[in-house]
Formats: sequence, C-alpha cells, structure tokens
Amino acid sequence: MEKSGRRIFFAVFLVAVLFGVYACMDGRDSEKEPVFSQAPGIREIRPRKPVRIKLKRSAGGGYSWELTGDNADKIIEADRKLRRYLNREP
Repeated sequence: MEKSGRRIFFAVFLVAVLFGVYACMDGRDSEKEPVFSQAPGIREIRPRKPVRIKLKRSAGGGYSWELTGDNADKIIEADRKLRRYLNREP
C-alpha cells in the first residue's frame, strides 16, 4: 500500500505541476502586438539646431556677424537682439 500511495501522490503532484505550467503559457506568442506602437501621425522628430553666431570686431571698434540656423524666425530674432545690444553706447 505504501508504494501505491506514493505513486498516487506523485501522479497528483505531476498533474498539478503540469497544469500550472500549462496555465502560465500563452499559446498566442506569434500573434502578440508590440507594447509600444508608433502613432500614425508621427514619423520622425528632428531636433532643431540653434542659431549659430559668428561675431567679428573690426579694428575701428565696430561689430559684424554671420548667422546660420534652420529656423528663419529664430535667425531674424537673433539678428534683432544683436543689433539692439551691440549698437548701444558703453
């Protein structure tokens, strides 16, 4: 009787373990959707480059500059600020 009790216990234990493993498995592995999906309206976001200023001072004390950048509004704004700040008398 003792061997038969062990066999039954082992069989019940094995069935319980197999049932637990089966319950944790997901049979739809190939059909899973990605967790992070791309929004259809957003493809690529490029960082804007800042306005680059090459400031030069002449021998007579005057200033000149070259402005480069991607955004024309930012370039015009930087030009206005430079004109305002550098045309002041010390």
